[in-house]
Amino acid sequence: MTDCVWIYMTVPSREEGLRIGRALVEERLAACANVLGGLTSVYWWDGAVQEDSEAALVLKSRADRVDRITARVKELHSYSCPCVVALPIAGGNPEFLDWIRTETR
Repeated sequence: MTDCVWIYMTVPSREEGLRIGRALVEERLAACANVLGGLTSVYWWDGAVQEDSEAALVLKSRADRVDRITARVKELHSYSCPCVVALPIAGGNPEFLDWIRTETR
């Protein structure tokens, strides 16, 4: 297991994903942000099943940054309860993992 994480969140649009991703990278909370468009999400909200177009934002960062990233996303995100989940990175290219660590110092 490494100290690096893969953080997944949904956003209402590609533009909002780019805005949030750029802020987190510029603040060195994340080494990289990928915005993936064209998602359709089906979910429970306000007691009913909803269906909406969204985008996904994927970040590469360190585990010790997750709380700060979550707090910052809650400041920047338009949703009242944004999805922010962190998954541990079990392994991978050592040079890439070192790059994540370097860029989030």
